[in-house]
Amino acid sequence: MSISREQVQHIALLARLQLDEDELQNYTTQLNSILGWVEKLNQLDVSEVQPTAHVLPMANVFREDEVKSSLPIEKALANAPDKKESFFRVPKIV
Repeated sequence: MSISREQVQHIALLARLQLDEDELQNYTTQLNSILGWVEKLNQLDVSEVQPTAHVLPMANVFREDEVKSSLPIEKALANAPDKKESFFRVPKIV
């Protein structure tokens, strides 16, 4: 499989890129090289390979929930740019 110069121009148009002639030729060559490697990968027999999301086994990394005391209101509001009583004040969004 190869990609034509016109296809690279179309991709550049969709990506809103302005390419000069040298860049167009360079990208066409590079994309054809990449597609060549993809073709090589497509020739591999992977019928015996199990599909995986990760190459290494993964374990649950979440900790157990623990009940702890919360942050004191004064400390939570200490750096607030705008506060009223024990609340953060934020701009009204409608």
